[in-house]
Amino acid sequence: MSTAGNTTGRKIAVIAGGGPAGLTAALELLRRTDVTPLVFEASDGVGGISRTHVYKGNRIDIGGHRFFSKSDRVMDWWRDILPLQGMTGGDKALEITYQRKTSLIEIDENGPNPDETDDVMLVRPRKSRILYRGKLFEYPLSLSPETLMKLGLVDTAKIGTSYLQANMFPRKEETLEDFIINRFGRTLYETFFKEYTEKVWGVPCDRISAEWGAQRIKGVSLRAALQQALGKVAGFLRPQSVETSLIEQFLYPKHGPGQMWETVQGMIEARGGTVALNTRVVGLKTENGKVVSATVEGPDGKREEVACEYFFSTMPVKELFAIMDPPAPKDVADIAGGLSYRDFMTVGLLLDRLELGDCDGTNLFERMSDNWIYVQEPGVRVGRLQFFNNWSPYLVADPTKVWMGLEYFCDEGDDLWSMDDEAMIRFGVEELERIGVVRSQDVIDGTVLRVPKTYPAYWGAYDHFDKVQAHADAIDNLYLLGRNGMHRYNNQDHSMLTAMVAVDAIASGEPVKANVWDVNAEQEYHEEKSAA
Repeated sequence: MSTAGNTTGRKIAVIAGGGPAGLTAALELLRRTDVTPLVFEASDGVGGISRTHVYKGNRIDIGGHRFFSKSDRVMDWWRDILPLQGMTGGDKALEITYQRKTSLIEIDENGPNPDETDDVMLVRPRKSRILYRGKLFEYPLSLSPETLMKLGLVDTAKIGTSYLQANMFPRKEETLEDFIINRFGRTLYETFFKEYTEKVWGVPCDRISAEWGAQRIKGVSLRAALQQALGKVAGFLRPQSVETSLIEQFLYPKHGPGQMWETVQGMIEARGGTVALNTRVVGLKTENGKVVSATVEGPDGKREEVACEYFFSTMPVKELFAIMDPPAPKDVADIAGGLSYRDFMTVGLLLDRLELGDCDGTNLFERMSDNWIYVQEPGVRVGRLQFFNNWSPYLVADPTKVWMGLEYFCDEGDDLWSMDDEAMIRFGVEELERIGVVRSQDVIDGTVLRVPKTYPAYWGAYDHFDKVQAHADAIDNLYLLGRNGMHRYNNQDHSMLTAMVAVDAIASGEPVKANVWDVNAEQEYHEEKSAA
């Protein structure tokens, strides 16, 4: 590393954060420019919330990361890092469907065998359901005969009437509540959306911006669910019309998402880039509208000033603006400092047997092939369940056991966050026992992971975020990327695209930051714009 006043003769990009956006930016810079990236990651491993944690040989995928994208550029990038598993059966291409777009991926029957090599991308079936009133419903909701039977005639009639009323008298979409009611009607909103969404965010839906819905509920509506159900019955539904959330297959690294980013880390270092762990950016110096250096603090507490030509930030906006020198104008700094976040915990449980579905690890996929189950039962705080066996059988050390995750949404320092691990595991087991998912005598082991600032919040100071964005954009060589870097609820592929587009600007000599902010800005997020 160099001190302020870069004398190395290289162009340097300092990248704050070693998650998907930061590592994608680093590898893209090395592949397409003469800029050398220095990545500084505050934790002891790369991947951010796409990191894979290992507990006694069992792997935890925080939040679950299906590898799919409407962007061919992202899909190709992933498969360039980890090749697709070999598949027999005569098909030459795998069809994965997104909202109004179908991607055909070439299949090599001589591709890597996951039983023989680790560097491989699996093809996995997608299935999620909702646990409500002790019954499992399709997710996203489909108005299939099975769903209608489970709801019953009275509730079905209420849903239909409510939806017609919402269509006749649509609400002005200012809040998330407005957004969802317009698409599903009040009855369905209160049945399947309100409680879960407020569990996630910890605030009422009428305090959350409608923008969150535009980014996270892309095109999904009661009308779409009805069309899908009718299409299946009539047999005329074409794959192209299946929407983003209805994808039936996805790609997945053999050992979880962290494997992708650990592999990318190795590629960055092999090409001359640096990835420094346990090292955080604690200062950012600007002069004449440009970043000139960043101050970093290593694991030993020593600080060093690093000169740079570019600065990519994937760190929380709140933290970035707190270290600017000179500081942003007070009104802008106050907005950045007032941004809110929602934090996240996963309780990993190893089981001899799962009560829900009456299965163990050997027949879990046969009886309960879900990746996720959304918990809509009253009286419990768990939000979602993951079955890691079904994401990849290689995430589990003993295939006869069930390895699952209990997802809790919380605020750093609250009662859930502050529980010690043993108490939190007991709490989770008691909740699942109460709703018929597990029996306490079947629990073998457990662990707890806490992840701060997982979800950037769309309320409060966020209403004035445009001032924060404008200040950052006015700093010529500063790029905000990724979920926390842009304070935007991006998926993994969105975060990667922001990095790719930022490097496009540098490689072309036309630093247009608006293109970065356009990624996932609306329902149609960044249709493929392949780099020439």
